[in-house]
Amino acid sequence: MANVQQYLRPDVIRQVSRLDLRAKFIVQGFLAGLHVSPFHGFSVEFSEHRKYEPGDDVKDIDWNVYARTERLYVKKFQAETNLTCYLVMDLSKSMDYTYRQALTKFGYAINLAAAMAFLMIQQQDPTGLVTFDTEIRTFLPPKSKRTQIGAILSVLDAARPVGQTNVADCLHQIARIIRKRSLVILFSDLLTELEPVVRALHHLRHDGNEVIIFHILDEAEVTFPFRQVVELEEPETLERLTLDARGVREGYLQALREFTEQLDRECLKVNIDVIRVHTGQNFDRALIQYLTERQKRF
Repeated sequence: MANVQQYLRPDVIRQVSRLDLRAKFIVQGFLAGLHVSPFHGFSVEFSEHRKYEPGDDVKDIDWNVYARTERLYVKKFQAETNLTCYLVMDLSKSMDYTYRQALTKFGYAINLAAAMAFLMIQQQDPTGLVTFDTEIRTFLPPKSKRTQIGAILSVLDAARPVGQTNVADCLHQIARIIRKRSLVILFSDLLTELEPVVRALHHLRHDGNEVIIFHILDEAEVTFPFRQVVELEEPETLERLTLDARGVREGYLQALREFTEQLDRECLKVNIDVIRVHTGQNFDRALIQYLTERQKRF
């Protein structure tokens, strides 16, 4: 189990060349870890079952699961499990950054999204993929067939963060494309003007969609480890700025706190979950937070 769980570490998963193997290793390590964590039983409940509740028909109890877990679960009906999901990937150049971690923000997001595709389709949830920068670049309609995993991974593997982005306009467009209530999972650093993005997120929620944001930052963006004079470059405009890191560190961290607090506050108003991770953290942190939020909702 320890050998499997090592693949939850970004520095280890980076050494695996194929994205499909990366995704499988992350999922296997994640599910193995659930059996030795306070979330024991969630891997069963997540895929095909839910906890028994008073009033449920006793004949629906899965006694094989009870024998393994000593907990009562009932099998989910098809209507309970099939939730259409869209994985939405930000291709902005700002995602192509790392200071000292094994993966860039984009690399981290790609591996996380690939693992999510495996998890969703494994439980027969129709899953699609949208990639965007200043406009939507790829749109794969949701499907639950296992061949969809290959289609999603092929697009993710070929995707590159190359330029500027317009998160708000693309989210509005996605809201117009979606025809029925769905789960929209956004992977982005959201390093853009926040108010238009908030309005677009509200648009998605107003149409009845559930929204979860994986807010992915680089470890250096979270901790600001710089101590000397540094030259920073804005990745989308290529504007350069030289500054004394010690002199601006406190102000930068305060601005980051204000930004994330505003995002969290606005999302809370419309019941959007923000899962914040950085590139130095193991993948199971993000997946467990996702699983927890989905348990609350579904």
